[in-house]
Parts: sequence; structure tokens; C-alpha cells
Amino acid sequence: MYYFLETGNGNPAGAFLCFIFEFMRDILDMLIIGSGPIGLACGLEAKKAGLTYLILEKGVLVNSLYHYPSNMTFFSTSERIEIGGIPFVSNNVKPTRPEALEYYRRIAVSQNLNIHLHEAVLDVKEQGGHYEVISSKSSYSAKNLVVATGFYDIPNLLHIPGEDLPKVRHYYKEPHFYAMQKLLVVGANNSAVDAALESLRKGAQVTMVIKGSEIGKRVKYWVRPDIVNRVEEGSIKAYFNSTLLAIREKEVDIRTPDGTLTIPNDYVLLMTGYQPDFTFLEKLGIELSKDEKRYPTYNKETMESNRKNIYLAGVVCGGMDTHIWFIENSREHARQIVQAILSKNQAA
Repeated sequence: MYYFLETGNGNPAGAFLCFIFEFMRDILDMLIIGSGPIGLACGLEAKKAGLTYLILEKGVLVNSLYHYPSNMTFFSTSERIEIGGIPFVSNNVKPTRPEALEYYRRIAVSQNLNIHLHEAVLDVKEQGGHYEVISSKSSYSAKNLVVATGFYDIPNLLHIPGEDLPKVRHYYKEPHFYAMQKLLVVGANNSAVDAALESLRKGAQVTMVIKGSEIGKRVKYWVRPDIVNRVEEGSIKAYFNSTLLAIREKEVDIRTPDGTLTIPNDYVLLMTGYQPDFTFLEKLGIELSKDEKRYPTYNKETMESNRKNIYLAGVVCGGMDTHIWFIENSREHARQIVQAILSKNQAA
């Protein structure tokens, strides 16, 4: 992409200099979209291999993790979410969100990773054998792109009346806000269970609507007995095999096996999960499966997608099955991608 900018009163010399500047601009070996743990792991591997790279992040460092609930505890132990062989020392058996934020921040700073934060990718175009990436602040050229954008930015909607009301939230941060309120939590997995239990203990009147017949089997094993006991004792009212039908300012409608009922309500937490940015993937030309899972196409050995020199890393590889990939089993994607790029370079 060339920018012919005029200076002064249409100075042609200025336009020529801008042309030369753009022509001579370095082309990166890798441009990584997303600064989550896997995006950072890709940066570490690129740096280790001597590749030129840049990480672009539309939000803060490890943006998705930053937006997790304040009191969240990881399912994995600290060594399983380490990246780049850099030890993660935790004061707990299971690390917490604040510990993880500090760990990944220290990596970014101590390893002097090349990261641009608060800079969103707006467009990507193929240009003469490489990719031109247009961001909200600048433009870059890269031989290879790595999409490590995660899945936490787009909630799964129920498409029911009232879902757009201000009282409805798709993200849960901390429980104090719901003290002394009638709170409805939709969902049965970790995010829903954590929100229900924490809000209950801050004085909320908690009701859960659960599509299946039981609390989710993927709920953290040390938390599951707690939520089961709270439901059995009646401190949390749970409607199983049920769905939320409609939301209004002061009440909600729930379809249960015994019929539709209306209950008073102040706030609704829709903990219905999240999905990758499929629109962005399609814009890049990445093929998605035609079923509801929407799995992206990629080579499992190299992580290269159907688009030449565009690679996928992390949770984005799982389509709607966002529980398939975690930090511990997708950090290897970084090594696979860098090795594939090095192999291509050697063969050229």
C-alpha cells in the first residue's frame, strides 16, 4: 500500500518521499493479532527464533483475562498456564486472576515484547506476496499473520424480548453490585455458578435457569458440591430443563417443565457463553464448517489456515466449541507456527 501525500502547495518532492518511505518500510515476518497468553507465546517464540514480529491488541494486555470475574480462580495449576518456559509462581494451589495478570504483564515487560495495545485491526489486504494490515492507528506489512483473538468478546445471545434492557449483563465482574437484589443467572457452567454463589453470599436473592437437568459437568470440582448443596437446601432456586422466555423491567418469564411462570426480578446475568469473531475470520477468507460448530479450517501440524501464511492459535481454533482449547493445550501452537514459518523460509 502506497500513500502519495502532498506537502505545502502540492509539493511533488514530498509525495515522492512518502512513496519511497512506504516502499522501503520493513516487512515483518509475523504480525500477531491478540495479546492473550497464546498471542504472547507466539511473540516469545518469534523472538527466540530471530523473526521480526509485532503483536496488535485492541484492548489491554491479556484483554480477555482482564475482563474475567475479579475473584476468578483458574482450573489449571500455575505450571500448566506458563508460557515460554518462564515459571509462574503462585501463592495458591490454583492461581487467581490477579496473579495471572501480573505474570503475563511481567513477561511482556521483562522480555521486551513488541506489543501495541489499544490498537484494533480494521482491515487486512493481500499485497504483492505479503499482507497489509490496517489498524486504528497505523498500517503494517507482514509476510505471515497469526490470529490469536480468543473468544471472549462476543456473547452468545438468546434472541428473546428484553435481552437488550440495561438490567441484562453478559459479563460478571464482582458480586457487591447485586447485594439485596433479585438476580437471575442463566447457565450452569463455571461462570454462571461462580456468579450465583458469590452473589448469594453478598446478599442477593439468586435464581438460576438451567437448560439441562443438572449443574454442568465441567464446573470446577471443588465448587460443584457447593452449588449443588445450595440448590438442594433452597438458598438458590434452580429451574432445570428450563429456558428464559422474556425479560421486562421488573420481572421475567421462564418456561419450565411445569409450565410458564413469571417471577420478580431486578437483574439478569446471561452466562450463556461466548464465541470467536467469525465475521473477522470470514473477512480474512478463512473457511468455516457449515454446521453449528463453525470450526475454522487449518492444518493441525502447522496451524496454517486455508489462507496461505495466515495461522490460527489458541481458542479461536475451536469454533463454537470454546471449551476444547485452553492455555495448557494450545500454547504449543506458538511453537508449531514458528517452526512452520522457519521451514518455509529455509525452503525458499
